[in-house]
Amino acid sequence: MHKLIINGNKELKGEISISGAKNCAVALIPAALLCDEDVTISNVPNISDVDALEEILIHLDAKIDRKNNGEVVIHSGSINNKPIDEELAKKLRASYYFMGALLGKYKHVEMSFPGGCSIGKRPIDLHLKGFKALGAKVSGDDENIILDADELTGADIYLDFASVGATINIMLAAVRAKGTTIIKNAAKEPEIPNIAEYLNAMGAKIKGAGTDIITIEGVDYLKSCTHTVLPDRIEAGTYIILGAACAKNLVVKNIVPKHIDSLLEKLKEMNVKMKIGKNSVTVKQSKRLKATEIITLVYPGFPTDLQQIMASLMTQAKGESSIDETIWENRFLNLYEMLKMGAKIEVNGSKAYITGPTKLKGTEINATDLRAGAGLVVAALLAEGTTTINNADYILRGYENIVDKLRKIGADVELV
Repeated sequence: MHKLIINGNKELKGEISISGAKNCAVALIPAALLCDEDVTISNVPNISDVDALEEILIHLDAKIDRKNNGEVVIHSGSINNKPIDEELAKKLRASYYFMGALLGKYKHVEMSFPGGCSIGKRPIDLHLKGFKALGAKVSGDDENIILDADELTGADIYLDFASVGATINIMLAAVRAKGTTIIKNAAKEPEIPNIAEYLNAMGAKIKGAGTDIITIEGVDYLKSCTHTVLPDRIEAGTYIILGAACAKNLVVKNIVPKHIDSLLEKLKEMNVKMKIGKNSVTVKQSKRLKATEIITLVYPGFPTDLQQIMASLMTQAKGESSIDETIWENRFLNLYEMLKMGAKIEVNGSKAYITGPTKLKGTEINATDLRAGAGLVVAALLAEGTTTINNADYILRGYENIVDKLRKIGADVELV
């Protein structure tokens, strides 16, 4: 495991350019297996989750060419549909997208259950519900899952929760099913229309992506395409929050502001000074931050992936701020690390209360998951003295070139 060593309380200013969206790229790459021709994906972030997906593609005998400019070319015509073992599947949550892709193409999948961050119970029951509705039989044990189908047939599928992963996985399986599939109560996150555009460029027939009803008319063949990953809204939100916490002036560019509208509105409530452009946000530290309340919700509500980062900013706001986490039940582990830095925090079940403003002090802390780690980076940049963040590999899963980007704006950061 890597460590991040951060000497905080430095003057930060400059520009940060946002990379391609992690949550989009990790679905686009497995989805390439649905096509027998070359697929080219640009603006792919250079993160460890993509490294893990590359390992699975190589295991399946696909050919993958990753270029320095963020372009990835995948050829899956020579795929050998082998079982995906625990060592490969456990490296990331998004390994489950191979279920939908391989089921759609070969009608058979054998793999271990996916891994990922420990932020609470993350069952794949909605994914399996969708696969069963399409005609797949599910078997296996506590560690492995097997999906089999003589044929996949379109169906009406209602999701009890608007799950991003289940929505995408059902889309992947349904694009090569016979007939029409309708996903009701589908997730509406911006990544889903981007993935639908990619599949449609291959020849799929998907309508309604980005709404709560998605219609997929199955096709027999998918052809070569070129596609660009949209900017990462969570990375964008992370650096905007960082700027509001401790930057003299920070321009966060290559973003889609409307994708983080819920965050920007909350920052306005907190008295954060911002200038919102067409593809950028300019933000600076405010000495008079106001406390606020956050309730995490599915898109377009406030994203659960940003509440842990917002917690660090809340330590600098006057009064008592609160976070009501409605998505995951184990997403406050970062707060216990921030207590070591002097933060004033109380946790009561799914709610947390943060009182500020409070001066944070550098110490040794632990990243417990990807976004918790990002929140601790913001806290460390705010703090007086040196902070060592253990288990920094979590952070590298989702933030491309984070050390270089932070150094470019004046941060004193070292990865060891």
